[in-house]
Amino acid sequence: MSTSSYIVSFKIWLRLEKGLSPHSIEAYLRDVNLLERYLKEFQPDISLLKTNHKILAQFTEWVSLSGLSPRTQARIISGIRSFYNFLIIEQVLEENPSELLETPKLPVKLPDTLSFDEIERMIAIIDRSTLEGERNVAILEVMYGSGLRVSETVNLKISEIFFAEEFLRIIGKGNKERLVPASKLSLDRLHHYIKTVRVHVDVKSGQEDYVFLNRRGHKLTRNMMFLIVKQAAANANIKKNISPHTLRHSFATHLIEGGADLRAVQEMLGHASITTTEIYVHMSSEYLRQNLEGYHPRYANL
Repeated sequence: MSTSSYIVSFKIWLRLEKGLSPHSIEAYLRDVNLLERYLKEFQPDISLLKTNHKILAQFTEWVSLSGLSPRTQARIISGIRSFYNFLIIEQVLEENPSELLETPKLPVKLPDTLSFDEIERMIAIIDRSTLEGERNVAILEVMYGSGLRVSETVNLKISEIFFAEEFLRIIGKGNKERLVPASKLSLDRLHHYIKTVRVHVDVKSGQEDYVFLNRRGHKLTRNMMFLIVKQAAANANIKKNISPHTLRHSFATHLIEGGADLRAVQEMLGHASITTTEIYVHMSSEYLRQNLEGYHPRYANL
């Protein structure tokens, strides 16, 4: 097979085996194509299949001098590693020449979170006398109560809510399934919305199982979810940069602050790696430091 054939096979593998979105697949392919262009220009006698760690280290140095952000550089290296891992799976290579490449050290970026009081204010400010208001309360409760991504919320189905067992069946990134506990309050809100509000919506064909619908009977879009959350925050006079993901961050942060096990939080969030979840430990530490500086006499009086 030619190198281009392996790249095509890599694309198919990312879609079928890894279950990645078209946007993510294109990002991986751009990373591989960037390496291929580098080799053609600076190492014309070396193909993608014949490269080694030394040449790849030179490539990453070239990338680092290109002015790209450390995060973009790290993503490129990750894409290259995935391509060579694929070649090992296909038994084209025996070793991954990118395995020991150094990844740029990334600063820990702590996302905005909401306090429990702020979340309560957002929910309380919603006008529940309207059909949309009851729906929006249920949305905020389930996103904060179970830490769902916005895509997981818009795709939540009635058949995936287990009221008696108090669990939600969630299909997350990479088409991976997980069971997430749901609070009695969020389940009550969901039950009330589905049984007394949603029944008044003229549900369009093919949309019958989706939980959250617009007034025309179609499932909500991601953009609509963003508007609902931002509007609730604005009405509650919250000045932070809020998005649906902020509710997920708040869910995880409040669990860690309360002493929850990190592995349990990882499972509930659907993180493939524990390192992704560990950011909430940093956030919890920052929360503790702020309290120390705000209330300890050795700090507060300075």
